[in-house]
Amino acid sequence: MRARTAFIGLLTAGVVGSTVWLVFFSPVLGVRSVEIVGNLTVPADQIRQQAAVASLHPMATVDLAGVESRVLGIKQLEGARAERVWPFTLKISVEERTPVAWVLVGGRTALIDMQGVVMDVRANAPADLPALRVERPERGDPAMMAALRAVGTLPESLAGKVKQVRAPTAESIEFGLNDGRTVIWGGADRHEDKARVLLALLKRKADLYDVSSPDVVSLK
Repeated sequence: MRARTAFIGLLTAGVVGSTVWLVFFSPVLGVRSVEIVGNLTVPADQIRQQAAVASLHPMATVDLAGVESRVLGIKQLEGARAERVWPFTLKISVEERTPVAWVLVGGRTALIDMQGVVMDVRANAPADLPALRVERPERGDPAMMAALRAVGTLPESLAGKVKQVRAPTAESIEFGLNDGRTVIWGGADRHEDKARVLLALLKRKADLYDVSSPDVVSLK
């Protein structure tokens, strides 16, 4: 009886050991594909390369947090989530940054998202984004961050009309429209109310629209 119990114990230990080896150390349940979702402009191969997960690396021991951290080293990405899809796939979901304005830096055009991150640097300014005019084009500068929030929260029906964003201070944001009209936006607060009021006001002919206080607006 004792021999039988010992044999069963050894057999069980062997099965457990084999299972541990199979899951955590062998390539049998290793990564065979890395699926990338959510990317629009960043190539999937670039994300896979940045993730740096070797083929057939055991799925169970993939450092998901490490993968996410490495992928976020791509400056065009704002978010990343890695997850195991058993038995053989590592899935990486990404969220790309969206540029909301551009600013001249050293004679070149830097595309900036709403968080002030420089996503790309080009020789020429894009026609579909407004120019940002601030005294200190540095991430964290109050005037710059307020201006980016203001233009970044505009609905598409208004964003396409803005040619230039000026912000001498965080509370004195102005939009220069494509047709030459000027909008005094004020601070970055109450953006939904200001946008709604401005859309209605733009139907009326004027050179300047002041919606800095959306409850009391003025036209000139």
